[in-house]
Amino acid sequence: MLTFTVLALPGAHGNPVSSLGHASLAAVSEADRAILARAAGDGRAGILVTDDQGRVLFSQNPGTPRVPASILKILTSLAALEHLGPEYRFPTQAAFDSTIHTLYIRGMGDPLFVSEVIRDFCGQMANAFDLQQVDKIVIDQSYFTPDIFIPGTGRSLNPYDATTGALCANFNTLHFARDAATNTFVSAEPQTPLLNRFDQTIKETGLKKGRILLEKEVRPLYPGLLTAYFLKELGVTVTGIVETGSFPDSGSTFSGSAPVKALTLASPWTLEEVVKKLLEYSNNFIANQVMLALGAHVHGPPATLDKGVQVLTRTAAGLPGWDTAAIAEGSGISRENRVTPAQMGTLLMAFMPHHTLMPFTGTQYYKTGTLTGIRTRAGYFVGADQRLYPFVIMK
Repeated sequence: MLTFTVLALPGAHGNPVSSLGHASLAAVSEADRAILARAAGDGRAGILVTDDQGRVLFSQNPGTPRVPASILKILTSLAALEHLGPEYRFPTQAAFDSTIHTLYIRGMGDPLFVSEVIRDFCGQMANAFDLQQVDKIVIDQSYFTPDIFIPGTGRSLNPYDATTGALCANFNTLHFARDAATNTFVSAEPQTPLLNRFDQTIKETGLKKGRILLEKEVRPLYPGLLTAYFLKELGVTVTGIVETGSFPDSGSTFSGSAPVKALTLASPWTLEEVVKKLLEYSNNFIANQVMLALGAHVHGPPATLDKGVQVLTRTAAGLPGWDTAAIAEGSGISRENRVTPAQMGTLLMAFMPHHTLMPFTGTQYYKTGTLTGIRTRAGYFVGADQRLYPFVIMK
């Protein structure tokens, strides 16, 4: 069994940076010490444990760059919280031209634009615009550049390859099941209708149930298709088509006879709540959606991968020792990302005020990461002394 004594953090030339006297891991639970012992049994693993003041209690290969996988989401979360604030709510805008009965919706990157939100938004629009008839729905996706490619994602219909966009409904995915009684496909979510137009797409997968990524051409339109469905449920007559296009400028009169009414929907979730969901479910789509929207917020629209990565890099630059880190995107799905355990340690010190947003086991607040051949874990041991002990394990 590994005995945990004080080990100094190696410097650039392998020399100890400092001696930490008699500090120890005695306050950390036996179960958590056993986790560290098993990890350290692999001499190639990168490990770092500090106390809540950043003093190193145990380290192994702390300066070796590694693929962080999903623990990189901690950096994305920190950047968003610092730039937008924990109470920030992603906005989505709507406008209605009553003369030509055209409804416009402009997305601004809300990562949780899900069925419940769309249904509520439809109710607000119906009331605010006194909707009786809608002949066209126009979705404005221009807040993001089109076809942003996230390094590490593929071209499949699997949800982990979900693409981003200014307005994406239900993460650009369909969740379906097979109804044995009727031998038909049905929605696996009671809050989401399964539109008839997707029957053939589902059949072609050969699956009887699951979640798949929408086909590329329908992703920008899907928020409008669901909007049409929910408006009909409210008794609004909806005819015509759903298409992408431009949102009217403030005060404009598109049809020339009446001002275009406008409405802004604030997400029902604060950014702090979004981050909690992001870390709990380790959702790659949410992470990169947040990163891209953050880039547009800081550098101006349209969102691009480069703008989002710039914000993450700038946040990292404010952390000690992060000058050598490589950041390719915000979710950890890319193997181009490279971070050392020591760098993750300084990130955890900065994230400590937000540690309760991480999943909790009873003795740990933590985030895990998994790619083929990669296993990582980072978070905070809760000591018997009620202090937090940041830890990183990268294998």
